[in-house]
Amino acid sequence: MIPKKKFQQQSKEFWANIRIISQQVGYTQKRQRSSAKRSSHLELELQSEIKIPTSTEIVTAFEKEELSSEHLISASGKPTPLGKLVLEYFTHRAISLNESVKTFLMNKDQARLLYEKLHRELRPGCPLPLNKQKGEKKAPAYFTGIVNMLIESHAQGLPCDYDPRQLTTITRAGKPFRTMARRVDGAFPSTVDPIAIWEIKEYYYTTTFGSRVADGVYESLLDGMELEELRGEGIEVKHYLMIDDYFTWWECGRSYLCRIIDMLHMGYVDEVLFGMEVVDRLPAIVRGWVKTAKKRK
Repeated sequence: MIPKKKFQQQSKEFWANIRIISQQVGYTQKRQRSSAKRSSHLELELQSEIKIPTSTEIVTAFEKEELSSEHLISASGKPTPLGKLVLEYFTHRAISLNESVKTFLMNKDQARLLYEKLHRELRPGCPLPLNKQKGEKKAPAYFTGIVNMLIESHAQGLPCDYDPRQLTTITRAGKPFRTMARRVDGAFPSTVDPIAIWEIKEYYYTTTFGSRVADGVYESLLDGMELEELRGEGIEVKHYLMIDDYFTWWECGRSYLCRIIDMLHMGYVDEVLFGMEVVDRLPAIVRGWVKTAKKRK
C-alpha cells in the first residue's frame, strides 16, 4: 500500500489532531452489549470495522481534553477546511483497512501454502530462516521466506543482505555520516549506503496483541524518523514495512493498523505491504531498486 498523495506532507499540527481524535473516539467500532447469547455475523463484522469519527464525536473528544475544536468544527457544527481534510483522512484510513488490508492478511496455513508454492517455482538460493518457536511450532518463518524469495527472484543477481548483523550506515567521502540506532531485517544491496531497508513483522503463533508486537510498530517509527532527518541532508533511503497474520493484526491489533497507516502518510515509511500483497507489489519495488543500483554504477 502506497500513501495517498493528498495526505502526504501534512503539517505536524494535522497529525496532532488525528492522534488525539483517535485516542478519544477510538480506532474501531465499540462492541455493543446484547441480551442475545450470540451476536449475528453482521454484528460481529460491524464491530470489527475501523471507525470514522463524526463531527459531534470530534467536538466531544476535544471537550474531554479541555481543548477548542473550532479549528475543525465551527460553532454551527460544520467542518472547517481543515476539519473536512481530517474527516476525509479518517474515511480514507477506514476504507483502506476495511476493504483492502483485511483481505490481504493471511493466517499461518495460507502463508505456508504460499511459501511452499514459491519454493517449488523459484528454487531459491536466498536464506530461508526458521521461526523462533519451539517444538511443534518450529517451522520456516513463512512470511520472511516469501519476502526473501520474491526479492531474490527479481534482483537480477545483485547482492542483498537478507539478515543484517550490523547497523545501517550512510557515508560521505568514504567516512561514516550517519549510523542508525537499530538493526533492520533486510537491506539492498547492503547495510552500507543502502538503496532500501525493510522490517518484517510476522506473528503467526501469538495468542494476544502483546507489547512485543506493539514495540515492532514503534521500532519502524524510530527508523522512519532517522530517515526523515537524512532526507533533510539530501540522502534518500527507501523504507518498507511488511507485516502478516490475520489474527494478530486484524482481530487483536486493528488500532495499530491505524497507527501504521498514519505512519505511512506521515512519511516515516515509503510503503507498507500487508500479507499476500507482497506477491503482486514486491516484484515492481525490487525492479525499482535494481534500476537505482545500475544508475549508481
